[in-house]
Amino acid sequence: MSAAGSLLAVLPAASVLLLTVATKPRGVDAVSPSRLAAVRAAVVAGAYAVLVVEVLGALHALTRPAFVAAWLLFLLASATAVGLRWHREAPPAEVPAATSRRVPVGAAVTAGAGPETSVPLADRGPSGGHDATPVPTGAVRAGLRRAAEIWRTASRGERLLAGGIGGLVLLELLVALLAEPNNFDSQTYHLPKVEHWVAQGDLDFWPTAIHRQVTIPPGAEYLLLHLRLLTGGDALHNLVQWAAGVLCLLVAARITAQLGGGRRAQLITAFVLASTPMVVLQATSTQTDLVCAAWVACAATLVLDGLRRRTGWGTLLGLGAATGLTAVTKTSGLIAVGPLLVLWGLAQLRLALADLAPAAGRVRPVGSVVRVVGGSVLILVVAALVVGPFLTRVTAEFGHPLGPPRLRESIPMERHDPASILVNALRIGHTAFDTPLAPLRNASADAIIGGADAIGVDPQDRAITFGREVFPVPAWYPDEDRVAFPIAGALALLGALVALVRPRRLDPGQVGPLRSYAVVVLTTVLLHTAMLKWQPWGNRLLLYALVLAVPLAGLWLDALLRRHTSPKPRVAARRRSVATVAIVAVLATSALAGVLALSYGFPRRLVGSGSVFTTSDWDTRFLRRPQWADEFRWAAAAVRDSGARRIGLVEQNDNWEYPWWLLLRQPDDGSPDLVSLQSVLPERPPADPASVDAIVCTGSQPACAKLVPAGWRLEFRGYVGYALPPAR
Repeated sequence: MSAAGSLLAVLPAASVLLLTVATKPRGVDAVSPSRLAAVRAAVVAGAYAVLVVEVLGALHALTRPAFVAAWLLFLLASATAVGLRWHREAPPAEVPAATSRRVPVGAAVTAGAGPETSVPLADRGPSGGHDATPVPTGAVRAGLRRAAEIWRTASRGERLLAGGIGGLVLLELLVALLAEPNNFDSQTYHLPKVEHWVAQGDLDFWPTAIHRQVTIPPGAEYLLLHLRLLTGGDALHNLVQWAAGVLCLLVAARITAQLGGGRRAQLITAFVLASTPMVVLQATSTQTDLVCAAWVACAATLVLDGLRRRTGWGTLLGLGAATGLTAVTKTSGLIAVGPLLVLWGLAQLRLALADLAPAAGRVRPVGSVVRVVGGSVLILVVAALVVGPFLTRVTAEFGHPLGPPRLRESIPMERHDPASILVNALRIGHTAFDTPLAPLRNASADAIIGGADAIGVDPQDRAITFGREVFPVPAWYPDEDRVAFPIAGALALLGALVALVRPRRLDPGQVGPLRSYAVVVLTTVLLHTAMLKWQPWGNRLLLYALVLAVPLAGLWLDALLRRHTSPKPRVAARRRSVATVAIVAVLATSALAGVLALSYGFPRRLVGSGSVFTTSDWDTRFLRRPQWADEFRWAAAAVRDSGARRIGLVEQNDNWEYPWWLLLRQPDDGSPDLVSLQSVLPERPPADPASVDAIVCTGSQPACAKLVPAGWRLEFRGYVGYALPPAR
């Protein structure tokens, strides 16, 4: 990555920060206003990033200058919004002496709030009047003062939780910056997808043997495309998932606050989530699960804002954007967004019907109900604007918005009878809650298999099992694609059950929201197990549901710490002590799991063999398959030495393509001219082998040999091969 590229990468970050300042709620009634502003900024920036790709792709202008111009425009708009806000909120030239009265602050408020909100003069500045310091400096100073006050008043346990969260996030950032992208799926289709867009300058589909390059929703890759064009390489690609992980922590903590949790409950929530091995490992990768979870969480927190007050137009747009971003990133996230939107609609309808009740001798207009319907339509329209262009291309190519039959039949459940769903749910739960205790793992797996046979369901039935995989598989070890989450999962499940059955134990003032949210979480989990087949890598597909559920775990643990269940002081103190010791032990174990995942996780780790400090950039990319590193280099060197310009690709559906894009770049660092000699897209015929100057192959040597023209020399070494025409 060049120095200019690193500077250009600052554009999106600066834009989001400015937008966070511009969208912070002005009223004092908003829950965690700074985190709400971060949610608004992330959703707006994410939708903008997707629409920029779609518009420039339609114009065949996926180029660095076009993307730089787009972000400069967005930066200017964000800065203008901040400037206008500062101008509106600037203090008057002269301020009367301090008084105890309350003065309205601004006429514009958060969507859904009242027309005016007031704050005590003591909250405005050290002098008791408006802070005369310029707004940018004043805002920074106010933030620092607030942070210092929070730290000063925090208990030792809260400081430990905050320090643990911060330490994990910073170490993840270090790994994300030092490690080269080496996720298996990214080598096969996530990153080749980005390189195809850069090479052709648009989003048109291309002939390929790897259908996932064109059929899997590309929302996360759209974000990677921005970094690829701004920086010229993939050095910052891991930061997309890292930023999504930070957003998940912020939003999960805000959801906890919305459900009545105080500072300790919010910290517990963030700590449990931050130390979950799956979150730790995904936060340094180029996978897409954390990105999906972040958009789902954004939708959830906006929905919760609408449980007790009418939703404003700005929040409606945010809900629509979050829904669209979820759909364009990973359609499985809609399993959660759907119930969330139903909850929002019911809450808004209840508020609208309350408006219809007689008041002051008259009936309020029916327009309130119409507004709910109109808001629902607006959410769907905005979501369609975000995901619609991609779905349109897929439908035009395959005749179905969900892609070809092989995609629609491989992941979704093909049987929906109760017995099959039960077996599928038990297998998913077994893999999600897997532990290093082999006797426990084996006993529970045997029980599931025996129970399935007893009710007449084959536990390996292809209709409820992905591909040719066989249940069970070990999932306890820290691998980014498989690692289980028994601690966070168990705490979240118990928290959800308590919120559903005994919500008053968590917060007597939040019974309705707690019970409603628990219903949404449990419904999401049930729908997931009823709609998606079991697979060895299914734990990462559940990440969005885990992020939604962990706030209930934080609330439950916090409630256990503060409960007074006995009228006898000694008994109550003893029970609190036992609860405290148990909770500390659970949190310490969770912290240990997170640290071990960060230290020894695969395929990126801080220490040991394969450490980001001791492994070369190229070898880091091949930690999944170390034996392939030299083979790719060997074949690429032979092709480059031949002077070949147009190069044919021969590969199978799960083969690595991305190394060719790195090794065969043009001398000016431009994209190589790579064309596929196979195609699974009926309307996209492959290139003629006779039209290329060289052929590179991965996987099957016989499959490669079938496509090599007569007289060409074919060389193969293990996984990789190449073919060149006879010397002229």
